Amino acid sequence: MFIVTGGCGFIGSNLVRALNDRGEDNILVVDRLTNDNRFRNLADCRIADYIDRDDFRERIRTHMNFGPVAAVLHQGACADTLERDERFMLDNNFQWTKELFAWCQSASVPLVFASSAAVYGKSGRFIESGGSELPLNVYGWSKLLFDLWLRRRLHDLHAPVVGLRYFNVYGQREDRKGRMASVVHHFDRQIRDQDAVQLFAASHGYGDGEQRRDFIFVGDVVKVNMWACGGTAPSGIYNVGTGRSRSFNDVARTVIDWHQTGAIEYIPFPKDLLSAYQPITEADLTQLRAAGYTQGFAPIEEGVKMTLDLRAQPD
Repeated sequence: MFIVTGGCGFIGSNLVRALNDRGEDNILVVDRLTNDNRFRNLADCRIADYIDRDDFRERIRTHMNFGPVAAVLHQGACADTLERDERFMLDNNFQWTKELFAWCQSASVPLVFASSAAVYGKSGRFIESGGSELPLNVYGWSKLLFDLWLRRRLHDLHAPVVGLRYFNVYGQREDRKGRMASVVHHFDRQIRDQDAVQLFAASHGYGDGEQRRDFIFVGDVVKVNMWACGGTAPSGIYNVGTGRSRSFNDVARTVIDWHQTGAIEYIPFPKDLLSAYQPITEADLTQLRAAGYTQGFAPIEEGVKMTLDLRAQPD
């Protein structure tokens, strides 16, 4: 059995689909469904069972035996970078991950968990080390807390633990992610609604729309997860990006080219974001490559086309 937390979400549902494609359907999905129709992300997937997140947390606190578990893929978290409730964020992203770590260690089950490039914040360096980690919001801090907590225990593990610091992920199955969906999703919607993409004007020393991100296609993120739970990845924390930053202009033009229509409009940079904005992210892949991951990553021209081609298909 595989356990996928956050399995109805963007990356989690892509992991379930990938497991299905490998012939795996003995999958326990853990999530917290409310009224946003995220169940639709799993409508074309095969799973063995679903458990509400709070119920699952109570079960692992009492060391429930779920039978043989090949790995836990932990994607469940509050990923809203604008969330201000610090207690809520720390419970969802720090405490819950510690509880899952404890259960996995006691049951000798490999754990792969989602961290985030938000841990780097304003540092401008994207290397998996303490000198590069300066989060700008409580979301980034909550992710960093568990990374730091894990580092103190890496040399005393009973089962493998791999943390993956996702950079800017985009792709299929993020339609229900709301405001936290990728810019590819938002640009596509803007072109459809108003035939124009809105980008921030110049800021932080970058020209109009030239602020940069390491945009990574969700299919590549899934491949790294499959490698991480495959039994050969050394325990540790790894960046998951393409290793190359691209400008928002680049992404906007790629979406416009796919639609064969549209323009770019530049809007003033919000003053309240000036001190809490990362003008560039770019994954350093040295540790990931040294750990044995050899596959390449799709450039945005390929990833955006795959994403929008799939989105254009009828349901």
